Amino acid sequence: MKPKILGMIMAGGKGERLYPLTKDRTKPAVPFGGKYRLIDFVLSNFLNSGIYAVYVLTQFKAQSLIEHLQDGWQLGQVMRDHFIVTVPAQMRLGKSWYKGTADAIYQNLNLIKRVNPDIVAVFGADHIYRMDIRQMVKFHIKNNTDVTVAAVSVPIKDASQLGIISVEKDGLIIGFQEKPKKPRAIPGRPNEALASLGNYLFNTDILISELEEDTLRKKTKHDFGKDIIPILYQKKKVFAYDFKENKIPGEEDSKETSYWRDIGTIDNYYQANMDLRAITPSFNLYNPRWPIKTTSYTELPPAKFVFDEHGRQGVSLNSIVCEGTIISGGTVRDSVIGRNVFIHSYSEVNQSILMDNVDIGRHARIKRTIIDKNVKIPPRTIIGYNLEEDRKKYHVSPEGIVVIPRTEP
Repeated sequence: MKPKILGMIMAGGKGERLYPLTKDRTKPAVPFGGKYRLIDFVLSNFLNSGIYAVYVLTQFKAQSLIEHLQDGWQLGQVMRDHFIVTVPAQMRLGKSWYKGTADAIYQNLNLIKRVNPDIVAVFGADHIYRMDIRQMVKFHIKNNTDVTVAAVSVPIKDASQLGIISVEKDGLIIGFQEKPKKPRAIPGRPNEALASLGNYLFNTDILISELEEDTLRKKTKHDFGKDIIPILYQKKKVFAYDFKENKIPGEEDSKETSYWRDIGTIDNYYQANMDLRAITPSFNLYNPRWPIKTTSYTELPPAKFVFDEHGRQGVSLNSIVCEGTIISGGTVRDSVIGRNVFIHSYSEVNQSILMDNVDIGRHARIKRTIIDKNVKIPPRTIIGYNLEEDRKKYHVSPEGIVVIPRTEP
């Protein structure tokens, strides 16, 4: 019989390393790829996998995220077990906010008990990837596991920011390190480590009992990676599911079938956006068999590329340009352009990310820059060509990406 699955999405992250993009919004609400938000990717994975009962747990600076979910992620009212519901931190069990990822679930055990699922899927909301969760569920049931942790091999130089797993040949977890200074390499592969994606399947009874035990411990951060998994693998059947085994319909010819990016920093975020511009991108937004869903602004007109009054043609090369945008006599190269952007005559935008409602004035030159929503760039402004000067005015990442925070409309 098909198991009953409840999704619990952790969407309360501060995203401090993504500042200033997270100055006014939680990390899962950060725009990505022109028209999406980070949370759209995990929600699309759930819906495309046939999992329609989902709670989204929020905490910090959640208003933008809540509005996005209300605008674009409302399921029908006919079936009561089909829902996507936002759950703000409510302090139901005390006076504190969520103390960690495990505590966030613990404080909402009433929701789990109300649905009474066989399996609870606890997933994060701030990574870019496609995943057929049904295949992970099949692995979970086949191996009769108590907990399944999605895992992928990563370069060992990047492993210290992730949970690192040691496994036996069949996938049984025999070791777990959360963000270790010296990560364990995969046996026989000294330059790689096996990392947790922070996505878990729990048998419901195991999850409830372990969270209740966690509240009684004196030394705990109430976190799945730091506390729950390191204890559970020693006393229960905890398996690692190899994300590279996950196959997505329509992705058979993709260069990287197991594309997954942790975009916790400005530089990682920038590069993941730039990945989308390729002729055959590693992460393909144009797969109709596994669509990435988001809020639809049906009132917006198509993007337009026009001659200005002096006969100068608006041009976009090797770029993503979203609806409502007008390029009038300006030039865009190797960039990701959001909705309702206006790029005026003689201006140049190169290798940049422009979010919704940005206005680029005449003769402006923009390079390797992220410009957040509603920003108006004055005519003849030059950004990205002199980082020493840019640092006096703007945030500049370690790899030289200039970031200009959003302004109020």
